[in-house]
Amino acid sequence: MSDLFSEAASQRAAEIAPLAQRLRPRSLDEFVGQAHVLGETSALRLAIAEDRVRSSIFYGPPGSGKTTLARIVAASTGAAFEELSAVSATVKDVREVLARARERLGTSGRRTILFLDEIHRFNKAQQDALLPAVEDGLLTLIGATTENPYYEVNSALLSRVQVYELETLSEEEMAVVVRRGLAEIGGDAADEVVDLIVRRAGGDARNALNIVELASETARGAITVENVEDAARKRPVVYDKTSDAHYNFTSAFIKSMRGSDPDAAVYYLAAMLEGGEDARFIARRMIVLASEDIGNADPQALVVAVAAAQAVEHVGLPEARLNLAQAAIYLALAPKSNASYVAINEAAADVREHGTAKPPKSLRDASWYGRQLGHGKGYVYPHDDPQGFEVDYLPDELKGKKYYRPD
Repeated sequence: MSDLFSEAASQRAAEIAPLAQRLRPRSLDEFVGQAHVLGETSALRLAIAEDRVRSSIFYGPPGSGKTTLARIVAASTGAAFEELSAVSATVKDVREVLARARERLGTSGRRTILFLDEIHRFNKAQQDALLPAVEDGLLTLIGATTENPYYEVNSALLSRVQVYELETLSEEEMAVVVRRGLAEIGGDAADEVVDLIVRRAGGDARNALNIVELASETARGAITVENVEDAARKRPVVYDKTSDAHYNFTSAFIKSMRGSDPDAAVYYLAAMLEGGEDARFIARRMIVLASEDIGNADPQALVVAVAAAQAVEHVGLPEARLNLAQAAIYLALAPKSNASYVAINEAAADVREHGTAKPPKSLRDASWYGRQLGHGKGYVYPHDDPQGFEVDYLPDELKGKKYYRPD
């Protein structure tokens, strides 16, 4: 009797499920995007088609198709498919899956695929519990994560899986998803409204379908811009200041200023601030860049960067974003030179390789105690004798060495 109720409940759940769930692709032909890993001749596509998928981690932003891809594997494989969420699963749950996989393999020779959603939520002990089974081939692990697995997954486990990075869907791909959603619900929307839904969804297919569904419920006839704006109150800011996005946006911000692109620099600055990044961290990175990439090509750059950092301390957000933007644009447009950066790195390399070579005696401390050892003898005071400006002041072992080479 309970099985009958369970079956009926499953059928009704499918009917009332959110649009994103109802439209989840069931085959690679229905799957949208990720051509870089799912092209017709790609290794992953062939492995899925031939039922020989190996342990893998699907890494990418929300709504890029990680879980969908895992379920397509489930639908196409002859192996048993087990599914756990790392948010709620325990070591006990993992061990029970391993026990069933061992029994299954021993009695029928059937393989087991374990799909572990949010694998980055597993701690070291939980990940270690999976390691022997993956290494021995007892089961095939498919993990899904929005976090960079190279930060979040144990290196021992990572070395035994293939990592596939999924990308945010393009606007063209998102438009395909939106139009599928409209067709499913019998909705209608002009091209400019479809474009707006695409922009508001931020590359997240699930978010796009949620917007379509909610907008259609408030529309009287065709979906309008107002319906979409009402449905898409959550803006597509995908940023985690403690994880992968932090490093990616910081890197893009610095490289944009280094490459003299003020527009990109301001965009990445805005993305970081909107995502909740620490303004003091941003200011510190700008101070470093002022000397590393601009240096004496424009010494004022360091003054501007330090002033922006002081403004952050005195003014605070949100107003300090103006100071940061002004400084970022200045740094991006300033002439560039990494001569100071190269100089200190080469000098430090010589110190590490050869040790600290002693200064020539003429440069050493010439106090009474030093003079007893001959220190300071032969020193030419440049303000009295211009020849002092021509002296090579490096240690004897490094005479003639050039660290600072102005561009």
